[in-house]
Amino acid sequence: MAPGLGLAAAPPSMRVVENPGVGLCSTTHLECCSGGCSSSIATVFHLNYGMAGKAVWIGSGTRDREVVSVWRRYGHGKDQGRGKRVVQCLGMSESSSRKDQQAGIVRIFDVEDPRGASSSLKKGTIDVNTAWELLRQDVLYLDWKARQDVLTIVHAHDKVVEVLNPLVRDVKSVETLRSELAGLQEELSKAHAQVHLSEARVEHTLRKLGEMESLFNTKLLQNQGRERGSTVPKATSALQLALTGEAEADLSARPRTNTSRAKSLEVSGPIGPYPAQLKNYWYPVAFSADIDDKTMVPFNSFEEAWVIFRGKDGRPGCVRDSCAHRACPLSLGKVEEGRIQCPYHGWEYNTSGKCEKMPSTRFVNAKLDSLPCIEQDGMVWIWPGNETPSTNLPCLNPPSHYTIHAQITMELPVEHGLLVENLLDLAHAPFTHTTTFAKGWDVPNFVKFRTPIAALQGTWDPYPIAMEFKPPCMVLSTIGLEKPGKLNGSDVEACPTHLHQLHVCMPSSKGKTRLLYRMALDFAPYLKHVPFIKYLWQHLANKVLGEDLRLVEGQQDRMERGANVWNVPVAYDKLGVRYRRWRIAIESGDERIPFSSD
Repeated sequence: MAPGLGLAAAPPSMRVVENPGVGLCSTTHLECCSGGCSSSIATVFHLNYGMAGKAVWIGSGTRDREVVSVWRRYGHGKDQGRGKRVVQCLGMSESSSRKDQQAGIVRIFDVEDPRGASSSLKKGTIDVNTAWELLRQDVLYLDWKARQDVLTIVHAHDKVVEVLNPLVRDVKSVETLRSELAGLQEELSKAHAQVHLSEARVEHTLRKLGEMESLFNTKLLQNQGRERGSTVPKATSALQLALTGEAEADLSARPRTNTSRAKSLEVSGPIGPYPAQLKNYWYPVAFSADIDDKTMVPFNSFEEAWVIFRGKDGRPGCVRDSCAHRACPLSLGKVEEGRIQCPYHGWEYNTSGKCEKMPSTRFVNAKLDSLPCIEQDGMVWIWPGNETPSTNLPCLNPPSHYTIHAQITMELPVEHGLLVENLLDLAHAPFTHTTTFAKGWDVPNFVKFRTPIAALQGTWDPYPIAMEFKPPCMVLSTIGLEKPGKLNGSDVEACPTHLHQLHVCMPSSKGKTRLLYRMALDFAPYLKHVPFIKYLWQHLANKVLGEDLRLVEGQQDRMERGANVWNVPVAYDKLGVRYRRWRIAIESGDERIPFSSD
């Protein structure tokens, strides 16, 4: 049996020409419906037909803007070296007019279905002519089927363009539409983020109103008790102290700081509790890529344990890392269908802290504390303070033409303010980082930080480095490179390549910091796809931080013993001093915050 459908009926543009062929690489004279044309062999495909020989597709040629498809059949035995050529006109070339091209396209698809005129195959021996007829019928069918497939694609494309934009379907390309859709998607994402922020603010306000109502009712009962001669229990929470007028300032346990406007600073003494004013900010606490629908991220914030996970809607939530039942850490459990499950008795909580599942017992109302939580710039942010969350979040994304290569989270044994001041100081690099990025740096005669009078940003001289502090704990820096790995000059913008860094120093617990580090480059984007490259970045980050930590830990030890870490500030300490003055004003509750854009 020979393969094929046994189909006949060639289209009008097909013409079979008898002509002996010599080998596969000969140049032949072909005839098509528009006249003679010359064609050289381009690509050869062999179709084996058993005893009948084989068919070879020779290639395509052009003549008078016509495109032709050429087939040749080779037989066996006495038919060796002889064959028939099938020449078919496919359409007009691109050099013709638009009207002629459209007409050619129509002619390409205007081919009759050959299956209606197929010839039957009789039993018996298949001779050469019969085999050739089967081959011709196969070619006709495959040609017709390919035309129908292309026509279907054309109709689908026209329908998509018509649906997306019927007014400009003739002039807008697919790439243009894709770009416009990407822009709309980005705007929609920003709108969603704003809605989530508003929801977090409303939820926080309602929770605080509920707390105030409860305390007001408690105060009312206490007053009624006084009238009956009962004793009033002592208020314990900060909000209770404020309502009962018994608030006390606890300043003895924090480092002594000089809040005067003089140039001198004093930061010394044991590390005490974090002031409430420092909590009323949005803090990034985790990278979005580290949290999927099955993982959770436990962390400490201002000496309190929390855990982040994603709910059923994919949005992150932050709840207290302590089960309402027996105070078991929820972070030892798992996330099931958008709820975090306690590993002790299986209680499950949603992202707002409400218990939704309580196996093996009668269900009772139980709820965990939760924090306002949103997602922006590839990070998850929380609001740990008591005030209503702000609508303004700083932008921490690198410029659009940069590629993010590393996102690393670390827990460091130093107070976050000392770490921020270390990051805002570049003058120490030639002396501290002698085995890492500053190896071989010359020690300049003079180092200055050039900045406006009232700003927390500027550039370093003589280094091509720009730096900025963003409240409450973020440090952004852009390093200009003459070539990858080498500094030269002092103009950041003049450098051909750049490295962008983000350091987030989240206050974790007493004397400890949660560090989020992100690095991006405006060159070599392929490095992101190198296998195991993240382990190299992790190693380099650990090595650089190790050089800093041994100094900052020693500095913290001396501070707790009473030494002043800002005893003699000099010119290159300008940015660090400004950060410390900003923080002192925040902790003291000053009405006017220095270096603030508000």
